[in-house]
Order: sequence, then C-alpha cells, then structure tokens
Amino acid sequence: MRVPDPILTRDLLLIGGGHAHALVLRRWGMDPLPGVRVTVVNPGPTAPYTGMLPGHVAGHYMRDDLDIDLVRLCRFAGAALIDGAVTDIDADARIVRIGDRTVAYDVASVDIGIHSEMPEIEGFADHGTGAKPLDRFAAAWRAFRDDVRAGRTPAEVAVIGGGVAGVELAMAMAHALRDRAPTVTVIEAEARLTGMSDRTRARLRDAMADLGVELQADARVARITGTEVALEDGATIPARFVTGAAGARPHGWLADTGLPLVDGFVAVGPTLQVEGHDTLFAAGDCAHMSHAPRPKAGVFAVRAAPVLHDNLRAVLSGRGLRPFRPQRGYLKLISLGGKSALAEKAGVTLAGPLLWRWKDGIDRSFMEKLTDLPAMSLPEPKGPRALGVDDAPKPLCAGCGSKVTGAALGQALAVLPEVRRDDVLSRPGDDAAVLAIGGARQVLTTDHLRGFTGDLDLMARIATVHALGDVWAMGATPQAALASVTLPRMSEPLQARSLETILGAMADVLGDAGAELVGGHSTMGAETTLGLSLTGLVASDPIGHDGARPGDALILTRPIGTGTILAAEMAGAARGRDVTDMLHAMARPQGDAVAILSAARAMTDVTGFGLAGHLMAICRASGAGATLTLDAIPLYSGAAALAEAGHRSTLWASNREAAPVTGGAGAALTLLHDPQTAGGLLAAVPEGQADALVAALRDAGHDAARIGEVTEAAPGIVCV
Repeated sequence: MRVPDPILTRDLLLIGGGHAHALVLRRWGMDPLPGVRVTVVNPGPTAPYTGMLPGHVAGHYMRDDLDIDLVRLCRFAGAALIDGAVTDIDADARIVRIGDRTVAYDVASVDIGIHSEMPEIEGFADHGTGAKPLDRFAAAWRAFRDDVRAGRTPAEVAVIGGGVAGVELAMAMAHALRDRAPTVTVIEAEARLTGMSDRTRARLRDAMADLGVELQADARVARITGTEVALEDGATIPARFVTGAAGARPHGWLADTGLPLVDGFVAVGPTLQVEGHDTLFAAGDCAHMSHAPRPKAGVFAVRAAPVLHDNLRAVLSGRGLRPFRPQRGYLKLISLGGKSALAEKAGVTLAGPLLWRWKDGIDRSFMEKLTDLPAMSLPEPKGPRALGVDDAPKPLCAGCGSKVTGAALGQALAVLPEVRRDDVLSRPGDDAAVLAIGGARQVLTTDHLRGFTGDLDLMARIATVHALGDVWAMGATPQAALASVTLPRMSEPLQARSLETILGAMADVLGDAGAELVGGHSTMGAETTLGLSLTGLVASDPIGHDGARPGDALILTRPIGTGTILAAEMAGAARGRDVTDMLHAMARPQGDAVAILSAARAMTDVTGFGLAGHLMAICRASGAGATLTLDAIPLYSGAAALAEAGHRSTLWASNREAAPVTGGAGAALTLLHDPQTAGGLLAAVPEGQADALVAALRDAGHDAARIGEVTEAAPGIVCV
C-alpha cells in the first residue's frame, strides 16, 4: 500500500531572501519538516551577496557571481516563491500585504536587509544611488562605468560615508576606472574614517592615497546635482556618480507595522522571536538583538541561521527553542581595490594579496553552498518492474508538458460518434466547441494544468489565461467560467487560504476579460491542479483553423520555450530570472491581441502540441503548407541555451513525431516541438496587413513577430 503524503497543516512564511533565510532554505531542503508549507516572498528571483559587491565594482566578479538564485533554492527546499515586496505585517492577525494582495501565515520570519538611500539630502533621489539595495546600485554603477569608458561622461565619483563600506566601494571604483584618470572622493561628516581601529584607519588612508582617493572629512552634504555635491560650507565636489554608504537604514514601511522597533529595526530576543510575538521572527541587518546589540554585519546573519532554522521548526512542531549568542568580535576583511585586502581582528591588522585570496575563498565558498546544492534524488523502486518503465521520461513535466500525446488523443477522438445535434456546429478536435444558441454562436472549452509554481495566485492567473486561449483563438468574447481546483491534502484553514487565493486570482483575470466566475468544483488529491470550463460568445462564425490562404503571413503573439524552461527548472538547471520573467509573461492576458487580430483568416493558440503541431493543424484544415523563418521566432530568454544543453519536456518527442518539419537546424528548430503553456496566438493574416498588425501588437506590449507564411503546397512545414 502506498504511504500517503503527510497532510499540510502549517504555513511558514519567509519574508525576504537575506543570508539567514537562504541558509535556512538550504537546511530545510535537506531535512524538511512534514506538514509545513513553506513560502518565500522576495522582490525578485535572486538575492545578492553583498560581500562580493566591492569585487564586482572593481571588475573581479561578474554580476551573476553575486546572485543567490532563489528559484533554484526554493525548488531544492520544496518552497514556493512569490516575486514581490512585503509592505505591511499584521502580526496579530498573522497576515502580510504584498501590494494589493494579502498572504496569511502561521509562523513567519523577516530578513529583508537594509538600505542606504538618503532621501533627506536634497537631490539624492534624482542624482544619487544608495549602496543598498545592491541590484539598483550595481545597475547604476555599470551604466556609469560604461559611459565613462565610452567617453560620454567624466570619471567623477563621490561616496557619502567614510566607514568601511564607503571606503571599500571608493577604492573599488577608483581601481575600475584607473585608466580614465578618475576623481574619487569620500565625504565623511566626522573628522576621520569611522568604524575601525587607528591602525586599520592608517592602512586604509595609505591604500586610498595609492589609488588617488581623496577624503573630505568634517563635511556635511547640502545638496546633490547632476554634476556636483554641494557641501554646507559652500564647497563643491565634482561628481557624476554619487552613492550613499553612510550607515545602515531600516526600511521605512516597518514603522507602520506596530512591531517593536529600535531605531527602526525590528527588536528580537535571544530566540530571534520578535518581542511580544511568539510566531514572528527576524534576523539579519533588519533585526535589532535587544539581548546582544551588534553592528550590522553579514557574519551575524550567517551565524544566526542555524538557530533561526531550529527555532522555526520548534515553534511549528511545538518544541522548545534555543538562544542565539553572537560573538562579540569578528574578522573584518576589506578589499583594497585591486586583488589585495586588509584583515582586522582583536586589534591586529594585516594587508596583502594573500588576504584577498583568503577573502575570495570565503566568499566563493559561501556562494557555492547556496548554488551547488546537494542532489536529493528520490529512491528508486525496488524489485522488478514492467517493461517500458525505465524508458519513460522522468520526472513528469507540469503545465502542458504533462498532456497525453497527440497520437493517443487522436486515436480516442476518432472513435467518437458523429455529432447528432443540429445546434452543435463542431466536433471534438477544434480549439473549442461551437454551439448555436438562437441566432448567436457560443463557444465552449475546458482546460486544466498541473501546478508548476507554488505561488497559487500566479499559478491561478496563468491557468486562467491558458484556458481563455481557446476562446480568444476563435475570436470570441469570454462569457462565464467554472473552476476546477485540486489541492494536495491539507488542513481546513490551509484549504480556505488556498481557495481564497486561487478563486480570487481567477475571478480577477476573468473579470478583466469581461467574463464571470459562476461556480466550479474542488477536491483534494496528490498535487495542485487548476482548470476552468469556459463559454464565450461570437456574433458570427468564429475564427477557425481552415481559413488560411497561400500568401498569408503568420503572426505569433508571444515567445516559445515554456516547456523547456519548466523542465529545466524542475531539474535545477534554469536561471531563476529567466523562470520568473517567463511566468509573468505567461500570466499576461491576450484579449487585446485578439481585438487587433480580429480579421485573421485562421487562428489558434499555441499550447501543448507546440508551435509545429498547432501550425500543422491549420495547414491540414486549410489544405496548405507553411514556411517558417526560424530566426524570426521569438524565444523566451534562456530557452535556446537549455534546448542546446539537452533539456526536453515530457511531450517533446511525441510532438516531433506528430508534426515533422523539414529544413532548419539549431535550438529554434528544437523548440518548434516544445509544449507551450499559456502560449501565444498563431494567426494567418493577409500579407499586406501583417507588418501593421505586428506593430500594433508590440505597441500593446506583446512580444509579437511575423514568423513565416502560408504556401500553396501539401500540408507540411518547411523551415528556413
């Protein structure tokens, strides 16, 4: 007898992808707590490791070297990832707000870091960039550096803040621009560099002098313009790039939460629980340890992670907690611009290239721990198994990659009886059934998807857009929908939370499309599966597959590659940024695209049988051939590289067999057979209208392209 998966009874919410949470996720993936549903909320699919930022600025690391891929890490931990920023926490009600959305939790933890923006300085918002958040700073720095190298702007830099972080960044920038005669100035309100011993201060002043970095001490900034920093004493410092690194600043929204704060930071006790709230924790730079105040440094977040992990599990399982006792002193390793570093601990200061290699090894080791994740393969079944089991693709893909094959479906449809009712105007196999209702035409369709993201709001939106595709492809206006929801086994409170999220998202998408969610069915099963049955109305005959004419242009409204990227993501091989960018694109409705393509002669939505399979359906119905220009077909970012690396969706081989093509080579050819989820509309339009239609689609925000033409030939596809 198969042992059922444990029932889900608790929601653990990790707010932010900071260092402590990243390490918690790694530990969780190696030993998950049964019954807990884990969700991470972070503004973006990656979390930066700030310890390598000066090295990136200096040119020693690529930008991607700094990123912790939260998509991969969450997949490893069995956690959902919500791409968004929390803007409020109600600790009493145990809910958080993410934009217009609320998410409930049983236990939560906050690790959102700090920022270095300086809104109190006139002009900083328009002309300055805080050193944190890292993403914004790194992008601004790279743009400035490129402008300097291209001769478009002078190499003039000002860093506000003469602590370790400001000095380290200033030396890194001076090193990166060393062949452009840079002017780099550190502006410090105190009389000398701060946050370090006298010996370290002297060493850093020598290193700054070697790089030509100047210190403007006892200086307070009055305002910033596009060309200079004006000081309160009337002096000015030329600067085309200004960054703030003067201390740690808490995120402003925390002040409105009612949580206990110290100087804006969340106050926690020895167990890292927020004071007065047993089910809410905080760690990293956003937390103030009331029992043991420490400076803001990543080392404390890293050391706190094992205690945070254990205490989260303890609260979730009703066990005792343990205290976090941070060390009083810690090793400071400070980059000196080039591949040299300074080390300070317990009054001892050393410097040299060997210390940079040491720092580099520590940083890379930390990142490798979070990127080279242990293989956690499922146990192989013991004993003999039926023939063919070992030949099946594994694991089964989600989305349209899990459809039954076109051959199997065609075989089943072939034995269905002919349509007998006069008011049923189509037969199985079309995008949607067409029904005569009085003098009008109604289309009817159904679709569902295996879940491929744990963000139920996003999954529900994609499933709804996917189901609407059949209605839109026939030129119909969506009318009404029934939802079909299967959830994994979970407690009643989690059922209610899940259904509220799913149905709310479905209703939102349907409402924007002019349709109503009028009911449905729910059940629990092995995994999340979402679907809808839909009706739509069309004033005259709907757009079908059979109207394409030789000479017509073929237009595709969105890229292909979803099946390959989803398959690679399951294997931990896809870049998180590519995955999240694709998911957001899949959730974008296409009703406006249908309005633009209303005069199409033939149209379908590209889904499970791939671009080649759905184009072949148009060719067969229209009695024509087609030519595709492979270079013109838009691809989702990352899809080509993953296809070249051998990643394939479960349905790919069957799709290739069902819709063979001739000519062409490369990744785009491979991706013609990739099963699409929430794919684009494929339309045959008069050649003379094609360019204007593509331009209109792109103006409306669709990544549309003219990809080929209908030809006077036997049904088939030729690639060029």
